[in-house]
Amino acid sequence: MAADFYFVGKTDEEVSLVCRTEDTPAKTVERDDGWRGFRIQGVLDFSLIGILSKLSGILAEHEIGIFAISTYNTDYILVKEENFARALSVLAAEGYRVV
Repeated sequence: MAADFYFVGKTDEEVSLVCRTEDTPAKTVERDDGWRGFRIQGVLDFSLIGILSKLSGILAEHEIGIFAISTYNTDYILVKEENFARALSVLAAEGYRVV
């Protein structure tokens, strides 16, 4: 069965794969497990400015580090597992609808 989420980024220096831990290839050079993520709901038009900046700023103010992934349609924010519930709570307290 195919994985329901993965993201591949390639530069002149590396190939990065973001996927569920159980989907990690056997010949992985380095990895960092323990992330959980959420999707910014809806398709984000390129004219919308500062959405990821605002959300990451709020989380930074609460000392919650993020790993952001952007695709053509939307953005994803990943936080370490131990910060996930707090991140959702912080965003909800700032008026964001969290589902």
